[in-house]
Amino acid sequence: MNQDLLVSYARLVVRIGVNLQNDQILVINAPLECADFARAIAKEAFAAGAHDVVVSWGDEQLAHIRYAEGKKQLFTEFPEWRRAFYEDYAAQGAAFISIAARDPEIFSDIDPEKLKLANQAAGAALMEYRERLMNNRNTWCVVSVPTKGWAKKVFPELSEEEAVVRLWKEIFQTVRVGEGINTVKAWQEHIDFLHKAADFLNKNDFVKLHYTNGLGTDLTVELPEGHIWAGGAEKSELGIMFAANLPTEEVYTLPKRDGVNGIVYATKPLNFNGSLIENFYLRFKDGQVVDFAAEKGEEILKGLLETDEGASYLGEVALVPFDSPISQSGVLFYNTLFDENAACHLALGKAYPTCLKGGDKMDSVTLLQHGVNDSLMHEDFMIGSRDLEIVGTRRDGTEVQVFHHGNFAF
Repeated sequence: MNQDLLVSYARLVVRIGVNLQNDQILVINAPLECADFARAIAKEAFAAGAHDVVVSWGDEQLAHIRYAEGKKQLFTEFPEWRRAFYEDYAAQGAAFISIAARDPEIFSDIDPEKLKLANQAAGAALMEYRERLMNNRNTWCVVSVPTKGWAKKVFPELSEEEAVVRLWKEIFQTVRVGEGINTVKAWQEHIDFLHKAADFLNKNDFVKLHYTNGLGTDLTVELPEGHIWAGGAEKSELGIMFAANLPTEEVYTLPKRDGVNGIVYATKPLNFNGSLIENFYLRFKDGQVVDFAAEKGEEILKGLLETDEGASYLGEVALVPFDSPISQSGVLFYNTLFDENAACHLALGKAYPTCLKGGDKMDSVTLLQHGVNDSLMHEDFMIGSRDLEIVGTRRDGTEVQVFHHGNFAF
């Protein structure tokens, strides 16, 4: 792995991802296996003027032991010190970087009930912290680097070492890092394109979108009055521009909570908490999932939908061209950060209040009255395909072809 490219990537995450400000604290969530990249980010953060860099380490091998051996009661608990860690740093205006690099099947042999309980406990304990991030009160960014288990899942035909090298290559391409590339300039141009796509959608002010494809997807998604399409980079509460995901190829908004009807088929596996859910569909009526099935991981999917009431409603609608660079790579990453940027996707659970005019200033009751879903979780799943068609309906009843053959029609 090229150290110069690693440094360029770390600089991108600090300067464009969270856009770290002078004297700001940076908190990094990192797997132990990603320590080299976490250290590179820390060095770039201090070069950018960070007051301090704090790392919260994770160990999925230890987590597997805990899930396998711990009693169910254990997973209804969440340490008070961990809640305080995130909330205290968030209150100090810290920026947050998360390195998402999990083995896609590390928890495939774990009781799904334990995973569901742990997800519920964490969601409830970290509600205030997560609301701060989803309202852009703090800048945040999700990125990734290879781990051995993940790389072997993506490239099983290669040796472990070769798989890691190949995954590095693919990740660098998706984040526009490479020899001879002006990475910051490339990202500024890319963000400009995504802003133009969002402007097109906002000007049309669609009341609903209708999705169809050859798999059987036939879904109508209503959009609430005052919804906002965003993408690329956005502003924090203090007006700081940041990119929440690297890579990102999407423009997104929120759906009307009770306005989703029909059936949708997933086009890529969903890696949820270290387990894969594959070849699944969801059927919606008045916004809620009323039927579902999966060839693999159906119990995991059931647990996801049962996290709380809002988990069975949609919180995000995102558009990604089928011809996006990540899709064109032909690589199935088994990692939502990458796979969601290769295909149009939806998200179950909490909606981003910033996608509604004035939403970031509304309380949960007012948001619900405006058709905004709330939940302890937010989980993306991919629905884009080469033959995906999306037709938007304006407020005057006229229809506009938004997607044709999997890509923007404008």
